[in-house]
Amino acid sequence: MASHTHSRAGADVFPPAPRRRIPVRVVRAWCAFLIAASMAGTAWLMAVGVTGSALVVAATTLVSAGMWAVLHPRRPWRRLPWFALAYVAWAVASLLWTEWPAATLTTLALLLATTAQALFVASVLTGRQIIEAIATAVKWMLGLSVAFELWVSLVWSGPILPHFVRPGPDFDGDPIMFWSRDKLFTDDRIQGIFGNANSLAYIALLGIVVFGLQLNTRAARRGPLLGWTAVAAFCFWRGSSATAAMCALAIVIVIVVVLLMRRARTARTRRILYVVFTFSGAAIIATLWVLRDDLFELLGRSSDLSGRKEIWATVGARFAESPLIGWGYSVPWVPTDPFFDGWIIDRGVTVMQAHSTWYDVAMQLGVVGLLFFAVALGVFTWRAWFLALGRVPKPGDSPEPRSRLLLIPALVATILLVQSITESSPLLNWGWFLLVMLAFAIKQAPASVRGTPPRRRSTLAAAWPLEGAVSLDSVAAGETRS
Repeated sequence: MASHTHSRAGADVFPPAPRRRIPVRVVRAWCAFLIAASMAGTAWLMAVGVTGSALVVAATTLVSAGMWAVLHPRRPWRRLPWFALAYVAWAVASLLWTEWPAATLTTLALLLATTAQALFVASVLTGRQIIEAIATAVKWMLGLSVAFELWVSLVWSGPILPHFVRPGPDFDGDPIMFWSRDKLFTDDRIQGIFGNANSLAYIALLGIVVFGLQLNTRAARRGPLLGWTAVAAFCFWRGSSATAAMCALAIVIVIVVVLLMRRARTARTRRILYVVFTFSGAAIIATLWVLRDDLFELLGRSSDLSGRKEIWATVGARFAESPLIGWGYSVPWVPTDPFFDGWIIDRGVTVMQAHSTWYDVAMQLGVVGLLFFAVALGVFTWRAWFLALGRVPKPGDSPEPRSRLLLIPALVATILLVQSITESSPLLNWGWFLLVMLAFAIKQAPASVRGTPPRRRSTLAAAWPLEGAVSLDSVAAGETRS
């Protein structure tokens, strides 16, 4: 950890930045690839299988470790996302009592690799560079998805199974097994390179958020951004995910609330708005619950959430047998493990998740793990909220200019919160990657940027703000801005 001093006036004294031995463009490109690789998720399994996916994880982790050692970024490690790391530590501890040790070891390796990669990205990029890396990763995923669906329809000419296998005329499996169902030129859902329409819709929604705010702040060239926004909107529409639609509704509400709260000139006004929005939110949730059957019918979904109620009942019964510490970590469930193989079947396929983050954590890590994860996600959401909101200006002061790009972590948190109700995605791949990465990045920002009350400020936290295009090779006090 680098040391820091303070002058009599309390100003930070910044040490000179070390010379980098890896070009900045290489670091940024590699970080964008890591984010894209986390988003790919099931695409790796579909393309290269379990062994190939494991090799990809191992190779990328080793490369990142080597780059980390060479770059040796100086960071205030006391600002690590400790609550998220506590959840990881409890998952590792479950090796002591797990009922499926092989599955726990395998999935823990993925969890540790994902966590380390997320910390690496947050330690070598500034906040603006992180946002640009997310945008680049989303572009790759959406571009590859559209290209893949075009290839399947125009070249492959028919449905395709994982590992590029063509189903024979006697294939009697459920369409859920297909990597792509060749539906691009129909009015049905498409799955993209993910092999899952819901995953495509989530990434497309993330793209709409990031591209839209980049357009609003003129953070990139307008023409290409408009094109990518159109691609994201198309993929979101064709993914046709009910949960993604709920995420989109929640995002619109959060954006409206944040922009209204930013206009508040006093703390009292904000408190009033908090009360109004809290009661309004409760009323909206109650209304949606009462009208849920009509809503699901409108979205083309069954009122039992596509069979999730039965899955939750089975997982809940298992949780009740060991409520305190659970049965052992495994995200996702390893379908070849004797316990999970055939435990819960959906349309002839072994289910690999509880389709709810909270049921999954409760069953695997018990109430203790549930508390760790809830606090980790809650603290990240709390910090992201105040980052988006900023401070109330002091009497007589004009409101500080605040980039709308700072809404992105709060909107990512919104997606994860809504998604956690009916999906386990926030526990692995890009969901967990973004949670850890953005949580670490926010904690490194100075208090003035975080929107929280002033505290003892780390020199390096002020030098690496979430907002501001600070170069990897030059760090100076004057470059920090909000």
